[in-house]
Amino acid sequence: MTDRTDAVVVTGGAGFIGCALSARLADTGIPVVAVDSLLAQVHPGQTRPDALDPRVELVVGDITDAELWDALLQRHRPRLLVHLAAETGTGQSLTESTRHAESNVLGTTVMLDALVRHDAQPDHMVLTSSRAVYGEGRWIDADGTAFFPQPRSHAQLASGQWDHVDADGRPARPAPMEAAHTHPNPSSIYGSTKLAQELIMRNWAAAYSVPLSVFRLQNVYGPGQSPHNPYTGIITLFHRLAARGEVLDIYEDGDIGRDFILIDDVVEALVAGIERPPAEGGAPRIHDVGTGEVTTIGDAARAIARYHGAPEPQVSGKFRDGDVRFAVADVTRLREELGWTWQHDFEAGSAAVAEFLKEGGFLD
Repeated sequence: MTDRTDAVVVTGGAGFIGCALSARLADTGIPVVAVDSLLAQVHPGQTRPDALDPRVELVVGDITDAELWDALLQRHRPRLLVHLAAETGTGQSLTESTRHAESNVLGTTVMLDALVRHDAQPDHMVLTSSRAVYGEGRWIDADGTAFFPQPRSHAQLASGQWDHVDADGRPARPAPMEAAHTHPNPSSIYGSTKLAQELIMRNWAAAYSVPLSVFRLQNVYGPGQSPHNPYTGIITLFHRLAARGEVLDIYEDGDIGRDFILIDDVVEALVAGIERPPAEGGAPRIHDVGTGEVTTIGDAARAIARYHGAPEPQVSGKFRDGDVRFAVADVTRLREELGWTWQHDFEAGSAAVAEFLKEGGFLD
């Protein structure tokens, strides 16, 4: 296998984050290979996306296919492996759990087995994980003590009990998510598969002394996000509905807290981590990626409605099983260790989404 060339391999490389990141990686001069199944839910035409940099080689196939990996690893050794490929729909994972497990868990193990089979251990692996691994996260009770609530049940949500209370029934407040302080406790099947993915890669990386960086992403949005996928991208969905003059439907009481981070800032965080890999043989480096700023779903909907001159959004009280009440990152450690900080606020990022949809003919 001495004729293999070094390359950067990006799974899910033709996706939203993959296209944006692959272009930056191609600037290094090392060949970049994107592996992607071109899932019809994201890529309706199942053709190479225009957003994928022409310098990037696209290998079309499913990461659960061992033969795909055999063919790829006979040609390339992944100096850097960025693992983005995943099924991502929280709600969809409740009805298509096998599909999520196959892609997120089995796909990861098939990939790792192939790396061993071809003696192709990377110099550095990067995994994009999700804030979904935290579930409801860490909350603070009336006495100032932290506790970790269980996922909200269907019965709780159906009765309109949106927020968590402490053991004495007193109102509690949510705390930002940070790997050192917030224990993983997924409340969705999607989050459970992402946590399994993290653990599998952690154990494998430790056994083969491969540095591993894990980035737990908050709600990523921005130009380039698929307008066709109904299971991701609430900002894109809100823009499309508001542009048609429809009334935006706000779930729960409108105060669901989220940390929306623009794709540009996410790519910069990943690049910072790639440029400064963790030490070989150490524990995985885990960073939370967000802005640290709370934007409620109600605030986002009202801002988007104003942008398009649409009617005032309405709170319907509907809910989605598996959703968490509050998800906002503490990015202090990411800023201190990698010198990264976010640059784009929600208003500017949302306007960029609207412009992208307008230029692409996606606003009816």
